[in-house]
Amino acid sequence: MLRFLVKRILSAVLTLFAVTVLTFLMFFALPRDPVTGMCPKNCNPERLERVRQELGLRDPLVSQYAGYMKGIVTGRDLGSAQGGRCDAPCLGWSYVNNEAVTDTMARVLPVTLSIVIPAAILWLLLGVGLGMLSALRRGTWLDRVAIGFSLAGASMQLYFVGAVLLLVFVYTLRWLPVPGYTSLFDDPVRWASGLVLAWVSLAFLFSAIYARLFRAQMLETLSEDFVRTARAKGLTRTRVYGRHALRAAITPVVTVAGLDVGAALGGTVITETTFGIRGLGRTAVDAVRAGDLPTIMATVLIAAVFVVLANVLVDLLYAAIDPRVRLG
Repeated sequence: MLRFLVKRILSAVLTLFAVTVLTFLMFFALPRDPVTGMCPKNCNPERLERVRQELGLRDPLVSQYAGYMKGIVTGRDLGSAQGGRCDAPCLGWSYVNNEAVTDTMARVLPVTLSIVIPAAILWLLLGVGLGMLSALRRGTWLDRVAIGFSLAGASMQLYFVGAVLLLVFVYTLRWLPVPGYTSLFDDPVRWASGLVLAWVSLAFLFSAIYARLFRAQMLETLSEDFVRTARAKGLTRTRVYGRHALRAAITPVVTVAGLDVGAALGGTVITETTFGIRGLGRTAVDAVRAGDLPTIMATVLIAAVFVVLANVLVDLLYAAIDPRVRLG
């Protein structure tokens, strides 16, 4: 197990290294001046030249990349005009927001985490539960209801579902406040009430996909020889379905869940826009519109980290579910 874990971690590190190199080259090696995007307002030629000097853009690309990575690992000096010392992980200075990019990420990242993680728990529980219920009650009215639910969820878009939920629960019934973000540690009730509609919207749409996927996989697993053998040995239905069939059928769901959660943590743009919440996704979109290159780079790298970490977690879950994976 230790060897398997080390191999996956090394693979993840190499992947992140490749992402940082490609991202840096994409923004700084292209034949254009990146400073005009970083400093789009009130920048005369003297100001632009000073920004180039502050960012070390006159140095070779290798030195620039080394300085950027050193800032992430150990921090670096941004100069007195940019707040002085930037502690690790230093992601540069945003001339558009006039603050360290790390401060921007520290403000918006908890918002995205607060949206995605509870929603992921909901859509996994609901999707797997409906899929198993539908498979075990195949052909009954429960199966038809679950299939109808999954079809409805798969055919809708988040901005429509979110708008309906806002209209009903916020502006008509007034059961919930206008969505917004409050720190969990400051007021847990307000935190939950401000994000619950985003959780429900994501859970409804994603769980529909997971219900269909798990139903199909569960039906296939129930026809396998090992399940029939377990029944013939006299094991209880709970043990056959819960320990043997569920464990074998869950692996495709783990794969899809890892990719979905990793991608969602990289920025839930539509969700944040629909409910008027500023997280990583809206920050990335605003950075692209404003030409805020350091913030764009930071959001790309953070999204890559989430996707890679999600894949490592999927590999570890695979190893726990099926020991044969550790031999790969």
